[in-house]
Amino acid sequence: MTGPQRRQQLIEVGRALFAERGFEGTTVEEIAASAGVSKPVLYEHFGGKEGLYAVVVDREIQALLGHITEALAKPGHARALLEAAALALLDYIETSTDGFRILVRDSPPGQATGTFASLISDIASQVEHILAAEFKRQKLDPKTAPLYAQMLVGMVAIPGGWWLDSRRMKKEDVAAHLVNLAWNGLSGMEAKPVLRTVPKP
Repeated sequence: MTGPQRRQQLIEVGRALFAERGFEGTTVEEIAASAGVSKPVLYEHFGGKEGLYAVVVDREIQALLGHITEALAKPGHARALLEAAALALLDYIETSTDGFRILVRDSPPGQATGTFASLISDIASQVEHILAAEFKRQKLDPKTAPLYAQMLVGMVAIPGGWWLDSRRMKKEDVAAHLVNLAWNGLSGMEAKPVLRTVPKP
């Protein structure tokens, strides 16, 4: 194999093992053995397991963000964009199952990026402007759009993991139910919500 081919092979092998066993459960020896190389080859290309993991995670993040960005780049009403974004995330979960499993696991100690929470934040930042425009239209405070974007993206991502494991419903039905809750919730929002059953301090 050429250097780039070997590097790609190690990424694919690492991706499969990290998805199956997690970062902590995967050893350098297992990665090297599965790829049919010696450990020094892995160190030469990635500097160790952490370096390989970082590359795998970065690729998955870029792939998922690419799906979401493409969905949100199309012109359309806020609801249409919400539906497209929900389907894009579920498409990624369906076609990149290993990648999704890696992203929802905890990152290794010292890993600054690649956590599922940071990924959710990255996606939410792309949704903010859609919500801000919708909030202005409904005479709601657009400054709260970042908070609602975080909640909205998390609301799609977490059930996505449930759907991946259960597969009890069609992807389109899952997306429809997610959008049903999100859109009907957004359409009935109060301008200044307060807790009604909790006594004031």
